[in-house]
Amino acid sequence: MARLHLFDLDGTLLHGTSAPVEISRQLGLEAETVALDEAIGAGLIGPPEYATQVHALWRDLTEAHVATAFASAPWLEGIQDVWADIRGSGDYCAVVSLSPSFFVERLTGWGAHAAYGSRFPAVPFNEPVNPAGLLSAAAKVRIADRLCAEFGVTRADCVAYGDSMSDRDLFGVVPVSVAVNADLHLEGLATHSYMGRDLRDAYELVRAAR
Repeated sequence: MARLHLFDLDGTLLHGTSAPVEISRQLGLEAETVALDEAIGAGLIGPPEYATQVHALWRDLTEAHVATAFASAPWLEGIQDVWADIRGSGDYCAVVSLSPSFFVERLTGWGAHAAYGSRFPAVPFNEPVNPAGLLSAAAKVRIADRLCAEFGVTRADCVAYGDSMSDRDLFGVVPVSVAVNADLHLEGLATHSYMGRDLRDAYELVRAAR
């Protein structure tokens, strides 16, 4: 039976940072977005408030800023190697993130079968964020179920990789999970734990177990 590998983005594939912080860095607004990351991480604000505030910060955002942010971000090593191995094994890989879809979806170019993020307006922004398109921890589970149906697998065939509170719900419904450079919100939930900068090493923890 094929497996579906589900990857978080912020703090997982991106080391020690988030897509919004890397985008904001291109506009000189890194500190403001780090503060928002800390607020949502502590549960002080939710995805709608977060999205509204970063949308306001990004009023001058262009596609060139997004492309530079993606290219210069501190990605874990070996992402494309891992996804190539997953594909070569007949398995599936997907990214599900609360970060903006216009950033997350670029990862299909690296080999992900699918990539889902919170839906933002097209860049440059000419309209507000629609709260209905924003993802949450619970939404990650719904998307995982949708992907299972698409790829012909079940939750029992899934492996989740994540680092924080937004991954708790998903970790709770799949049999195998890998906490990657994780915070205390995932303590005791993950099947495996990895600290480091190379996704190949995290993947190796589950690669042989089929």
